[in-house]
Amino acid sequence: LVDYPIGDLIAERVKAMGVKPFYKRFKHNGVNGPNLATVYSDRGQGVRAPVVFYNRSNEAGALLKPGDFDWQSIFAGGVRWFHSSGIFAALSETTGELIIEAMKTAKAAGTIVSFDLNYRAKLWNIWGGQKKAVSTLARIVENVDVLVGNEEDLQLGLGLKGPEVGSKPAPSKAEGPKLDPAVFLSMIDQVIKKYPQIKVVATTLREVHSTNRHSWGAVAWIDGQSFVSPTCELDVYDRVGGGDGFASGLFYGLLAGEPEQEAVNPGWAHGALLTTFPGDTTMATVEQVRAFAKG
Repeated sequence: LVDYPIGDLIAERVKAMGVKPFYKRFKHNGVNGPNLATVYSDRGQGVRAPVVFYNRSNEAGALLKPGDFDWQSIFAGGVRWFHSSGIFAALSETTGELIIEAMKTAKAAGTIVSFDLNYRAKLWNIWGGQKKAVSTLARIVENVDVLVGNEEDLQLGLGLKGPEVGSKPAPSKAEGPKLDPAVFLSMIDQVIKKYPQIKVVATTLREVHSTNRHSWGAVAWIDGQSFVSPTCELDVYDRVGGGDGFASGLFYGLLAGEPEQEAVNPGWAHGALLTTFPGDTTMATVEQVRAFAKG
């Protein structure tokens, strides 16, 4: 957290949402940082696609490194689940190392560890490109129990081989080409062979008809079995955050001890509901998620 007004605003919002923070504090020099990253998002409309634009110059988060947090004390407090993402790993050469440090401590404490690959070429290209991404993410995923990412993330982020275009199974008319989970599921054997400790691999399924009209689904491989959500048609207000909404809903269901299908469906429902709000943070209630998940 940076000690300037934007940092104060973020701290206030974190407190208001009831989240317990663990901050590494940075002093702003009054001119050029360190800064808190700004992400500009144009939602798009109709045939005009959405655009996300980063301003991450001299970002405080990219300065984080191993040793900045007392993970032993943090996980001694009974933390049940630790999550991170490929976006944070891509910020600098030290952030991936910080993730690995945290995950190793989490595993030793018996905490469930999850990771969303979230491969973003524009971030990795700043300092290492895809080759560095694959080497960094592979070391991270060695510590992961629950992995989130689509077939493109698996190929570009982990260097796994995907099926040739001509060899992809033909989708059913009911599912549509982007909602058929067969291509994703066909890559699971590679994931588990390389990372046998992983218990869950999951992703959303999305077919974009226009900026504001999407077909939506989700799929998860859990302990050797596949679970596919219902599908629905979304009237999208803002697509950013739908995948994160799915992941958090899935984690909620798994933490609550729900049967596998009853964990996947609320994840799918939460991701869908999140696309009806501005921005990438949820305003949906648990009751709304459960009601939508039931259809």
